[in-house]
Amino acid sequence: MTTDLKFVRNIGIAAHVDAGKTTLTERILYYTGSNHRIGEVHDATAHMDYLPEEKEHGITITTAVTRCPWRDHLIQVVDTPGHVDFTIEVERSMRVLDGAVIVMDGVRGVEPQTETVWRQANKVEIPRIIFINKMDKPGADFDQAMETVRDRLRGNPVPVCIPLEDCSVINLVDLTHITFSGEKGEEFHIGEIPSQYDELVEEQRETMLMAAAEQDEELEELVLMEEEFTTEQVWAALAKGTLEGTIQPTFGGSALKNWGVQALLDGVLKLLPDPLSRPASPAKRLDGSETLVEMTDEGSLIALAFKVQMWDGRRHVFARVYRGILEEKTQIKVSGKKKIERVARVFDIDANSKRKVAKAHAGQIVLLSGLRHVTTGDTICATDGEELLLESIE
Repeated sequence: MTTDLKFVRNIGIAAHVDAGKTTLTERILYYTGSNHRIGEVHDATAHMDYLPEEKEHGITITTAVTRCPWRDHLIQVVDTPGHVDFTIEVERSMRVLDGAVIVMDGVRGVEPQTETVWRQANKVEIPRIIFINKMDKPGADFDQAMETVRDRLRGNPVPVCIPLEDCSVINLVDLTHITFSGEKGEEFHIGEIPSQYDELVEEQRETMLMAAAEQDEELEELVLMEEEFTTEQVWAALAKGTLEGTIQPTFGGSALKNWGVQALLDGVLKLLPDPLSRPASPAKRLDGSETLVEMTDEGSLIALAFKVQMWDGRRHVFARVYRGILEEKTQIKVSGKKKIERVARVFDIDANSKRKVAKAHAGQIVLLSGLRHVTTGDTICATDGEELLLESIE
């Protein structure tokens, strides 16, 4: 598990209830090798829905955190609830994410809770990509779903991997045809695009290239003059637009039918930012003056507590480290509260299981035990360091 922040992606998966978030997360865990079986929501075997109430009702109630490897990168995944009653879980999670995957139903497009999570992402300026799910359902329409994003969210979806009726996808940047096989879609094959899709590809690729060209003047000139350019230039332009929030690259498929998930994972690595690419986090000193906190292991500890939860009958705190290194059995201060506490243990989290680690680096999301006074939104800092207040959670 890498600690080089350039190879880390810290993402949340958010959507309207029943759009397929947890099903998508289960496929991500299986294809990355983090799980050896696929859990299903309808069978109450989903890895990320571990509460008895979640199993009974088939919905996500509490945010679950896990981590998985993909192509020499580490992806920290936060699976959030879609039901409006538990939207505070999304609010808390968005505050500590670097990017988000917004999942939509291919038939319904944008739904009421999609609008809510979109607003929550806007509030903290989270770059996002879109996965249009359930493309196997009758009436599913990739283009119409993108149109609902434009109409109802004022977004700018850009097709990157378009789904085909034979449960394959076409990557419009690399101009490749990706098919999925194996018992659970774990094998994917990259080949040439069949000629019968030439007209479709030409139309959709033109849309994608125009959107990418708007992000990069050099690419724009090459595209308009119909001169040669590289796929790396296109990916870089799309990533720039994603980071700035001017576009939302869009992928299609069906998580339940094991279709299109690996292409989405590649998109997460290419398009969503690593922690170093995000702007430094604004913070305030106790005198009210403002400063910025850079995401780095260097310097005194600064971390944000974004959730408090009873776990095995004991109080635990979810926190993200923004600067410095957080070690077990060390004393910390709660900024602005004149409270000094001791972190008893530091844990990696995998849904409902935890693994003790000696320390946590900048960028990591961890679980802390032993903190009696820390509450949601508190900033944790080193006892010998400057007290800063990160932007809290409403």
